[in-house]
Amino acid sequence: MMIGNDWDPVLKKEFESDYFKKIEEFTNEEYATRTVYPPKDEIFNAFKFTPLKNVKVVILGQDPYHEEGQAHGLAFSTPEGRPIPRSLKNIFKEIENEYSYPIPESGCLESWAKQGVFLLNTVLTVREGEANSHSDCGWQIFTDNVIKILNNQKQPIVFLLWGKQAEKKKEFLDNPDHLVLVTSHPSPFSARRGFFGSNHFKLANEFLSENNIKEIDWKL
Repeated sequence: MMIGNDWDPVLKKEFESDYFKKIEEFTNEEYATRTVYPPKDEIFNAFKFTPLKNVKVVILGQDPYHEEGQAHGLAFSTPEGRPIPRSLKNIFKEIENEYSYPIPESGCLESWAKQGVFLLNTVLTVREGEANSHSDCGWQIFTDNVIKILNNQKQPIVFLLWGKQAEKKKEFLDNPDHLVLVTSHPSPFSARRGFFGSNHFKLANEFLSENNIKEIDWKL
């Protein structure tokens, strides 16, 4: 397994581990016999688009969208031309509230990833139409270890933990150089329990600016 950037040396131990070999065996069988998202060559897009040295903000999703054409390896993001899922619409509404930016017509977040927003799902694959269907195959071990790697970085990073599943990862984040912000998930079922009005996008940029790091342009 190769990412093609500075993630490779730090993930080498993970890719060579017994648990990761089991993930590969499981997902290879799934892709061969079922419809699985995202496309196999896009599973690690979050790592490919955002090298470790460039990570400024981490946004944690749960597992990929499980409908055709929606998932492309970046948490919450959808490819150009696809309908915008409801959670992502709420993310855009919060950004509109904070910055008065217009709601984008595209749900593709590649421009964020290229600026240093690491869009990581805690589970990287899913069967079509079956949310959380790959949640027990070992991806959680892998992404927990990725979060630990991020926690150990010296450059200040903002972690945006939305919802109960993401909040569980807070136990791995004890580096005082980082900022950890927690609120409800942006889904229609919970966005009004704290996500709306959280000001997370402005707070993230304020932290970056205070640490002499270029802010994220959240406008799409």
